[in-house]
Amino acid sequence: MEKIVVKGGTPLIGEVQVSGAKNAALPIVAAGLLATEGTSKFYNVPKLSDIKTISLLFESLGVKVDYNPEENTLEIDARKPLITEASFEFVSKMRASFLVLGPMLAREKSAKVAMPGGCSIGSRPIDQHLKGFESLGAKIIQDAGFVEAKAEGDLVGTTIFFDFPSVGATQNVIMASCLAKGKTIIVNAAQEPEIEDMINFLTKMGAKISGKGTSVLEIEGVEKLIGAEYTIMSDRVEAATYMIAAAVTKGNVLIKGAPYKDNVALVSKMREMGVNIEIYEDSMRVSNNLDVLKPIDVKTLPHPGFLTDMQSIVSVLTLLGNGTSTITETVFENRFMHVEELRRMNAKIRIEGRSALIEGPAHLEGTTVRATDLRSGAALIIAGLIAKGTTKIIDIYHIDRGYVDIEEKMRKLGADIKRIDE
Repeated sequence: MEKIVVKGGTPLIGEVQVSGAKNAALPIVAAGLLATEGTSKFYNVPKLSDIKTISLLFESLGVKVDYNPEENTLEIDARKPLITEASFEFVSKMRASFLVLGPMLAREKSAKVAMPGGCSIGSRPIDQHLKGFESLGAKIIQDAGFVEAKAEGDLVGTTIFFDFPSVGATQNVIMASCLAKGKTIIVNAAQEPEIEDMINFLTKMGAKISGKGTSVLEIEGVEKLIGAEYTIMSDRVEAATYMIAAAVTKGNVLIKGAPYKDNVALVSKMREMGVNIEIYEDSMRVSNNLDVLKPIDVKTLPHPGFLTDMQSIVSVLTLLGNGTSTITETVFENRFMHVEELRRMNAKIRIEGRSALIEGPAHLEGTTVRATDLRSGAALIIAGLIAKGTTKIIDIYHIDRGYVDIEEKMRKLGADIKRIDE
């Protein structure tokens, strides 16, 4: 069993380069399935297990894939008709696999996709995805763990109102609408930077989309889309991870590839606590020389609110607060699974409803803890950096789904961290 072992007590100093964003790369390469002419080549693709999984899924759909993790490139040729069934083998491993449904439906008028999997952080219903597809004219059948969508003819543009600004549903319906007849208007669309990144790529392919960065999107259907080259945005959650790691260890780190515009809410909260953050064109420097910080209140919300993916990571920062910090999770009901692991390290945290009340300043003790999901795994690494003694983290396959060479990057900053196989 592989483990990550961390010995605490060393400030992180130096600079780190943020990798391409997993949450942008997966939907963008899925959008590449819409190209019936030319091939698509993607740059700054993160070297992650999820990228390998979606590459294998594409190959099962009849798509030619050339993934070079050492050069961070991925090229796909989707010109041939797509196989219209995405198997449980791949989709169960990664929720983002469900994003192939929109392109498959748009191109082939038929798609059958297994129900999505991924981290067990709470209920992530697909009802808004299906509502959007039905509005475009598809018939939906759910049976035996699969979702099947069929259209008798062309999808037809319409106005679609989302009950909740779902990121995945917004991405899936945008892709399906690109080849629909007429105009589609999505109201209450998600506004995350990763969606803007996908729209930029679709525009390069020939899509006609307006309203980027707002909650109302208009998509004018086109006859075809053509493959294009595109560079994936940097990962704002990875950037947040190193920002917080620098702050809790009383370090000084330049995080390269971390635009302020993608992390406004986090920067605001970190500064509120007393952390020093300098902002540059495409990077930020985080430093802290305070033993104790101010407590804060955080509530996760859809963008531009505080990102739910950063909730477990920022909880480690609040352990340095002088008093009680409150973190309220409004997006996923099971996103406090890391709390029990932090308690094992001597953190004083109690859960009240959908809020975690965190007492600081904490004096963490190293022990063996389990990564319950992707972001909780990163939180436990950060906790290990400030804990007394040694922290061993198991079930690290979760971490590998979203972080590129995290031990190596941490080591270059001075952390005492390694991966072992016991």
